[in-house]
Amino acid sequence: MRHLLQKQDKRKALLISFLFGMATALFIFLPFLIVDKGFFLYCGDYNSQQIPFYVHVQQFIKDGGGTWDWGTDLGTSIVNSYSFYNLGSPFLWLTMPFPSRALPYLMVPLFMLKFGCIAAGACLYLLRYAKSSSFAIICSLVYAFCGFNVYNIFFNHMLEPVIYFPLMLWALDGLMIERRSGFFALFVGLALLNSYFFFIGNFVFILLYFIFQCLWGNYKLTGTKFAFLSIEILLGVGLGMALALPSFFNLLGNPRTENFANGMNMILYWHVQQIPAILSSLIVPPDPPYLPNVFTEGAIKWTSMSAFLPIVSVAGVAAYFKSHKGGWLKILLFTSLVMALVPFLNSSFYAFNASYYARWYYMPLLMICLATLLSLQDRSIDLGFGIKFALVLTGLWAILGLLPTQEEEQWRLGVAEYASRFWLTWVTAMLGICIFAVLWHFFRDKKRFASLLLGAVMGFSVFYSVIHISIGKFRQWENDADYVQQQYEGSAALQLPEDEGFYRIDTYSAYDNLGIWLNKSCLQTFNSVVTPSIMEFYPPLGVKRDVSSKPEPQYYALRGLLSTRYTIVPQEDMSAFEAEDPGSLGWHYTGTQGPFAVYENENYLPLGFTYDSFILMDTLNAAYEDDRSALLVRAIGLTREQEEQYGHLFHDKLSSMYNPTSYTGYVSDVLSCRASASYESEADSSGFRVNISLPRENLVFFSVPYDPGFSATVDGREAEVLKVSGGMMAVYAEAGDHEIVFRYRTPGFRAGVAISLVSAGLLALYWVDSLRWEKKRRLKKAAGATAGGAAPPPEETPPENLFEQAAPDTPVQAEETPAKDGSETPREPAPGKDKSETTTPRPDAADTPKTEQD
Repeated sequence: MRHLLQKQDKRKALLISFLFGMATALFIFLPFLIVDKGFFLYCGDYNSQQIPFYVHVQQFIKDGGGTWDWGTDLGTSIVNSYSFYNLGSPFLWLTMPFPSRALPYLMVPLFMLKFGCIAAGACLYLLRYAKSSSFAIICSLVYAFCGFNVYNIFFNHMLEPVIYFPLMLWALDGLMIERRSGFFALFVGLALLNSYFFFIGNFVFILLYFIFQCLWGNYKLTGTKFAFLSIEILLGVGLGMALALPSFFNLLGNPRTENFANGMNMILYWHVQQIPAILSSLIVPPDPPYLPNVFTEGAIKWTSMSAFLPIVSVAGVAAYFKSHKGGWLKILLFTSLVMALVPFLNSSFYAFNASYYARWYYMPLLMICLATLLSLQDRSIDLGFGIKFALVLTGLWAILGLLPTQEEEQWRLGVAEYASRFWLTWVTAMLGICIFAVLWHFFRDKKRFASLLLGAVMGFSVFYSVIHISIGKFRQWENDADYVQQQYEGSAALQLPEDEGFYRIDTYSAYDNLGIWLNKSCLQTFNSVVTPSIMEFYPPLGVKRDVSSKPEPQYYALRGLLSTRYTIVPQEDMSAFEAEDPGSLGWHYTGTQGPFAVYENENYLPLGFTYDSFILMDTLNAAYEDDRSALLVRAIGLTREQEEQYGHLFHDKLSSMYNPTSYTGYVSDVLSCRASASYESEADSSGFRVNISLPRENLVFFSVPYDPGFSATVDGREAEVLKVSGGMMAVYAEAGDHEIVFRYRTPGFRAGVAISLVSAGLLALYWVDSLRWEKKRRLKKAAGATAGGAAPPPEETPPENLFEQAAPDTPVQAEETPAKDGSETPREPAPGKDKSETTTPRPDAADTPKTEQD
């Protein structure tokens, strides 16, 4: 079957989608660029992570790269930490020609590229099912600016999997229907390199897509096709191993991956608001990630829960469901809805982790856009019903704003926390579907219908996106007022000593991740993916460690233990810091630099020191929580197995469960540790080195998070790296002067890179062989056609103006001549159909993928 669209038409459609996607994004961000003078600020994670992570990783690479990143938390693998965020992103690598200081000003151009690529990728997939490229373009922009993507401006890196997903589906269709080889493997590999986290969800959804396509006969699965599919999956996964394999080893030790759904939580959400929130996300624009308004209980914040489509809403998919009794697309969408509503099935997109997220919604959203495309172009589908359905459903949502609610003996209307925001959201949703209803009612048979619909989609996307960003941004306006001054300008003004060996910093009342801007190990770090031993070390000491490390000032002993030399304080918060009790103990003011005051720790401990005492970890964990960090300055924490091997090295064992500590005792313990501390230390992106003189044999403690990638030598001789004190490292050394060197290699990274290189080579050979096979097939077919006297099919001329061809084709009406038996003669088929085809399409015929012209 010949495809209805020629290559020239497709290329024009892809270019239009890309450019219109970029243009729409520009108009969304333009007001905020003006307000922020080119430096786009939003709120929360975007300000704290997305901007500094781009700057940090780019600068790390430009500085020569390496394996160990001291600028993140207490130190972590650069690969393991940032492969989740942006290390595998092509957009990061596009910034390499630009200086790191320019990156904050490049965030909006990068957003524009991402939205343009999302639209183009969706258009490429939708074109296979389109009779007119115009509707494919429109639906691709609906997809690009759906609520999920607008919501995830907050999580900038989560837009990139949305680019790869439609490309993978397009390549899978091409492989299974036309045997277009190589592309599926390529996009699978790029998607895995970009994000192992999202790739898990991609695998689940694409598997369902594949099964339903096979069951409905769209994919004719033969042994040969299965073999080629298997080869491409293996090659694609192999391509992504450079980052996926080390990330896999890292996740094995991450306690956040060990939380699985169980019991009733597998089939029921734990809060009554969860399911209504999921269903409502289909019909109204999303709230800002940190600021839910109607549904405020349950797992709502930061979950990316939005399935809203601008202008078309649920009209297209509702019409499609009404008009089809079955079909792979309807069953896939119904399955997706069930999976969203059942916790265990929802968690399958995240390796069955119990933490709730809706970060897979972009996949069924593309299917909803496909259903909308089919409803727009097929006049046998009652789109009018879908529009009425969407209007009624959206109208009913207003009931939530009228329900009587009592709070503190006061009655008010509505369940929303902010009534004005509720009505603004509702009016916005109603406005979009009303615009669609007017366009469909008055212009659906006009040539300019598609142009008007396209303009409506773009204009409305700008309108509701600006509202969405504004609600989130301006709520934080005062809190973020000094962001540029402190993070961007202040970090450049800070000149901390570089000749004092290794040390860490701390911050007080500063914005998140100042240490990342300074490329200094900092106790205050907001990064979800760090060395797992950091997450083991902090909680027993009373410090929460989930997505960030933020030990309170009261844990003054941690500052000495972790080699923290300076605390950076905004000048306006100096009085508060100096009044902090006991957090300000042991700090003295050294001066101001830019917007900051700098305080030095009098109880700083160098990297690498020894103890006279040890404490069993069981005893430590039984002690009073507030005393534990001070106890780790007094004694090294050992397991019972380590006690048997190394216990004889120490003068004393702290055996009592009650070991009272005080600031005076802490100072005394610091002085004792300093007596045998290193006199020289140096850290770089491959590890660290210390020189130390020991009066007797002992374990040398290092406040560096344990990682199996570390190896150590003492005076050039290999030494065993011990995991001590609940997550830090130590090595044994004899009496005397020593050079101790730690080197880090990311576990699995070299093997992953080797697998990726081999896979890339095999993919190239596979591609060449496939092209050779395709050429032979074409020549054989052409020879057969010539021998049979068949002429090649004439080329179709693509329309000059894509949007003049966009109105749904009206079926050709043949004269109805009564038959002799009184019945009506069948009508002539629509143009382009074979006369042998019935005029009533199969329920699933419209969503059957078309094949390319040979």
